[in-house]
Amino acid sequence: MALTYKESLLVKASVPVLREHGETVSRLCYSRLLAANPEFNNILSKTNQANGRQPRAFTAVILAFASHISHTSELVPRLERMCNKHCSLGVKPEHYAVIGKHLLEAFALVLGSQWTPALNAAWAKAYSMLSKMLMTREGQMYGQFGAWQGWRNFRLDRKVIEADGIFSLHLTPCDGGLLPNFRPGQYVSVRVPVPSTGNYASRQYSLSECSGDSYYRITVRRVQGTKGEAAGVVSGLLDERQTGDILQLTHPTGEFYFDNHPSMSPLVLISAGIGVTPLISILHSALALNPDRPVSWIHCSPRKAPFEDHLRQLAEAHPNLRTKFFRSKARQPDLENKPPQYEMGRLELASIGLEKLHLDHGGAEYYICGPELLTEDVAGFLSIQGVDPARVKHELFTTGDLEFKAYNV
Repeated sequence: MALTYKESLLVKASVPVLREHGETVSRLCYSRLLAANPEFNNILSKTNQANGRQPRAFTAVILAFASHISHTSELVPRLERMCNKHCSLGVKPEHYAVIGKHLLEAFALVLGSQWTPALNAAWAKAYSMLSKMLMTREGQMYGQFGAWQGWRNFRLDRKVIEADGIFSLHLTPCDGGLLPNFRPGQYVSVRVPVPSTGNYASRQYSLSECSGDSYYRITVRRVQGTKGEAAGVVSGLLDERQTGDILQLTHPTGEFYFDNHPSMSPLVLISAGIGVTPLISILHSALALNPDRPVSWIHCSPRKAPFEDHLRQLAEAHPNLRTKFFRSKARQPDLENKPPQYEMGRLELASIGLEKLHLDHGGAEYYICGPELLTEDVAGFLSIQGVDPARVKHELFTTGDLEFKAYNV
């Protein structure tokens, strides 16, 4: 049921209050949800609850919906990422009613007398509209998954060290069935039991190889934990897995992917650290479709990059593939034996020649994957250079969306 005009005004008028208290509301909603429904611990990330990413992402969605309540179609691109995440984690229609109950209760507890019965009724209807939008799209996605619904058992057949702290896992389905194709750049969710909690923990990992019908490959960075970053629960457990162990995966999905169409327009792939993983799949697919397509590979990592030797071999076999590596934390041997294709320090696109960035080509496509600040910097640089945002795609290994700054051209 659509909102009345008066209800729409009430929801829009609540935006300033949400901006002030939204994250508090979201945190309270999640804490009450998990206390009353512990099974949600198998879906929600404890890490993202602790670092605040999940509440902030939820708040951003609520704010966006309230601000666009009269023209919700504008939200479709933003909600697409959420729907892909939900389907990867197995979120079902029945979960929305439970979350909505705790959301409205959290609003009432935080806002007190400001949360009037009329505002509660308006937001109950607004949340129902939002959840129906999400459920409809997610139902379409689940339908596209076909017979593979939910978690599927895979056997670890091979583990390969790709770089310092980074490893690939080759996984085959235990049921012996064929694997569906996926779009280069997409991901799967991987679920493992956590002995210390008795729950499952899930994370998304990009598929780092082109589609095949016998196995999937994911590439993982083990997060050791530093002052600014907690140790990775799932990455640590995956690093301890041995050949023959069983892991659970969901169907590939994701809105960041390469369109498999033959093209001679330049392709520029820009990544940092473990952001290499979806782009290596995109690169293989692009070269397989058109070996002569101009492609630039630009990557920054602390030391030797994942798949670096493989990329050198590809560049030797494909003269149209140009590579540039930045090493952000070079050691003395790196400095003494620096190959000409390396730059020491953080990634600086301004230092890269025009022939690699293809800024003079109106059809060049750009794919970016890496930390939020790098993605924001790269997107900002391309915007300043006049690159149409429609030709720039980015993937974030985080919860929520990237809020780009306003750049002055």
